[in-house]
Amino acid sequence: MNRMTVSRPLRCLAMACAAAAFLLTACTPSQSSSVGQAPAAQTTPTEVVAAPVVNGKPMAYALFAGGCFWCIEADFEKLAGVVAVESGYTAGQTPQPTYEQVSAGHTGHTEAVRVLYDPSQVSYAQLVDYFWRHIDPTVKDQQFCDVGPQYRSGIYWQNEAERAIAEASRDDLIRSGRFSIIHTELAPSSVFYLAEEYHQDYYKKNELRYSYYRLSCGRDARVKKLWG
Repeated sequence: MNRMTVSRPLRCLAMACAAAAFLLTACTPSQSSSVGQAPAAQTTPTEVVAAPVVNGKPMAYALFAGGCFWCIEADFEKLAGVVAVESGYTAGQTPQPTYEQVSAGHTGHTEAVRVLYDPSQVSYAQLVDYFWRHIDPTVKDQQFCDVGPQYRSGIYWQNEAERAIAEASRDDLIRSGRFSIIHTELAPSSVFYLAEEYHQDYYKKNELRYSYYRLSCGRDARVKKLWG
């Protein structure tokens, strides 16, 4: 068989595989309860940022990590009472981290979102409940196809009231028997660094690529299997 005839299809196949791999990694460059989990290194938040007043109404912030921030940002922006969602990095050590640093997994940060919401329309408890139903709490240092500590899930409370709500919500899930283990990190809030501008509202700016990534990553299929 002619060598060119063989090499051309193989080269095309390799290019297709490389493109698929690039898209699949697009967001890249315990029975457990509160008793079973290791205590957080910090016991109080290191930073609590006051939310702005919008149209004369006081707003509030909530901090979550649910794997790829493109996806969890898109999920929260569908919830009534949420005013805006920002993608960023939190719960790490390196000041002013870049996406490249965080995605390499060496800064301690997780991809996270800061949710600006109207407490008169949606409560913190409702945000926490909504968050659980859009992640996989049964895996450690991973969410769907993204693997590494930078993709760990987390709820980062800013005061004792939020801490009590988050811990009670997690413990209720354990008691319900739905999950025998929950790896989602519950910890006091720390500095939240905004991600680069091109990450903000990525699902709107790059709809086709985002949709392919989300489908290929199996996020919605896994969420449906876990939560129905």
